[in-house]
Amino acid sequence: MVTTPLSPVAVNSARIRPAIQAMQSELVAWRRHLHQKPELGFRETLTAEFIAQTLTQWGIEHQTGIAKTGIVAVIPGSRPGPVLAIRADMDALPVQEENDVPYKSQHNGIMHACGHDGHMTIALGTAYYLATHRDEFAGTVKIIFQPAEEGPGGAKPMVEAGVLKNPDADGIIGLHLWNQLPLGTVGVRSGALMAAVETFDCTIIGKGGHGAIPQQTIDSIVVASQVVTALQTIVARNVDPIESAVVTVGKLHAGTARNVIAATATLSGTVRYFNPKFDGFFPQRIEQVISGICQSHSAEYELSYERYYPPVINNPKMAELVRSVAEKIVETPAGIVPECQTMGGEDMSFFLNEVPGCYFFLGSANLSRGLAFPHHHPRFDFDESVLGMGVEIFVRCVETFCGK
Repeated sequence: MVTTPLSPVAVNSARIRPAIQAMQSELVAWRRHLHQKPELGFRETLTAEFIAQTLTQWGIEHQTGIAKTGIVAVIPGSRPGPVLAIRADMDALPVQEENDVPYKSQHNGIMHACGHDGHMTIALGTAYYLATHRDEFAGTVKIIFQPAEEGPGGAKPMVEAGVLKNPDADGIIGLHLWNQLPLGTVGVRSGALMAAVETFDCTIIGKGGHGAIPQQTIDSIVVASQVVTALQTIVARNVDPIESAVVTVGKLHAGTARNVIAATATLSGTVRYFNPKFDGFFPQRIEQVISGICQSHSAEYELSYERYYPPVINNPKMAELVRSVAEKIVETPAGIVPECQTMGGEDMSFFLNEVPGCYFFLGSANLSRGLAFPHHHPRFDFDESVLGMGVEIFVRCVETFCGK
């Protein structure tokens, strides 16, 4: 992945239509309002109220209360045609903001530290432009404001609630502002873009005792340590080296004193992979490893395994749609970044599993302005000039997919 330099790449501003350029001050105002009122997953009540009131003010048909706080807006064009869905996530993170800016979060311990405020703003800007230029596109656009992307996941319940139906979506697109890419770039590729997200929690059950008399015990720390080491062999020796996968143990807790052998040890981790063929492989193999090591030490274990998000897999035709649009706006070839995969996860995958679609990264970092902190960092922020660029890309995708 291209991560440096993070200085902006040239954008052909002439390719961003005047009507969208004229929206810039409003886009910034909407983004900053949303940034000051961050809310966690499935609790985005103020956020949803602002979006719904704004859509109502513009006369855009919409439905609220989907999957608790989700919203779907429907914008028909001037004549029949395909249906394109656009998705934007709404939730913030449990992060205390450290930016000293006028639009700093007003909610203690909660922050838009991943760009979702920008995603909503770009979707709102797109909705406004389309609603005021219905004669410029055919078909119908459905704009999906989704709760709880950061967890526990709002895409799946929205799909189950039928947001891709009535009218049925023929395709879907979405973007993620991306501070690992500089302003003026678009990260787009067909196939796997982001990884599946799975997690596990395991308790090793041994037999505690005195640290000086180990023969009377079953040392859970020794067992857990061997488990952590052995789990690394799954990717190293059970996964084709051409494939990409990660097994990470991020937590390991045991013991209360230096001279006491712990009766139990708990460890937790995450699994990531791109290829859907690994669905079901890792929980089985992880349990085999844990079971074998525990058996060799006469220990027992309790294991729980959760599959959260499938991998984000872009449809080749939809990825080409986004790429062809982006090439008309950014300077090529520098502005198009096809090698942009990440082991991060996204529940956009649930939408992409239902209809052909493309999820892409929109470079938002500007190192010269100090706007290059990574996602989820307490000082995360992005260059707001990216907002108009996002609207232009979405509008052009609508015009190309649905027809002018």
